[in-house]
Amino acid sequence: MSMADSAAVRSARGVVFIHSAPSALCPHIEWAVTGVLGEGAELAWQAQPAEPGTYRAELSWSGPVGSGAAVASALRGWDLVRFEVTEDATASSEGSRYSYVPELGIFHAVVGVHGDIVIPEDRIKAVRERASRGDVSLDEALDALLGVRWDAELEPFRHAGDGAPVRWLHQVV
Repeated sequence: MSMADSAAVRSARGVVFIHSAPSALCPHIEWAVTGVLGEGAELAWQAQPAEPGTYRAELSWSGPVGSGAAVASALRGWDLVRFEVTEDATASSEGSRYSYVPELGIFHAVVGVHGDIVIPEDRIKAVRERASRGDVSLDEALDALLGVRWDAELEPFRHAGDGAPVRWLHQVV
């Protein structure tokens, strides 16, 4: 395998969606994202119509596999911020989606090459067991595995960003 092929296998792409953040946190979010992705991770902030007084931004990135998890970790726990971070699947790794809503915390899903959530076998077995014991209904357990509550919370913020400009960031490794 050539050096270029090897680098391509270890490289991933994704998008950081800041769905809503108060203006006072915008520079801190930008610093956190820059700390993970490197120089040039400047976010173009726009007013978020779904929650007046907050701002939204999107940044497409490319960098080492695992960068999506690192960005989500850097942003996690800021109680006034809603965000999603995606990392596309590569030839050597599954993709990921991280969604954060202050009221719910963080949701992580493994994402396959076609963009579908992939649920590991052990999680499906655990859901069946919990449902058979009557702890939760099967529908509730499946909704939790799919992040339905996070999607419901974030959907108005996603639509408010339709048509917003997206900027690409390429990290040199």
